[in-house]
Amino acid sequence: MKLLTLDATLVCAHENGVVGMAVSQHLVTINGRPILVEADPEQRPIVGCPMVGIGIYPCNQTLKVQAGYSDLIRIDKHRVCLDTVTGLTNGTPPGTVIYKVRSPGQNLVSEV
Repeated sequence: MKLLTLDATLVCAHENGVVGMAVSQHLVTINGRPILVEADPEQRPIVGCPMVGIGIYPCNQTLKVQAGYSDLIRIDKHRVCLDTVTGLTNGTPPGTVIYKVRSPGQNLVSEV
């Protein structure tokens, strides 16, 4: 499982909705790009989700990560994000639309 960097691409289940990333730590990097840690993928904006219509709301924000934080590696007490990160969005139908990692942003560092 690869560690995620600021260059990671996360998308909603509709594939066109891209999550805007930000990082909370700058202590540890891979190729000069900060590694994402716990809570970085949460409450992030999603742009480009095509699911629009009467009574249908597009994914426009990520919710809490449900899986994909490392149990082994931490930075400043925060678990690092792995390429298995997944969680729900606020799109319709509520509680069913996920976001996931399309690309980890790097191919050098993996969790054992």
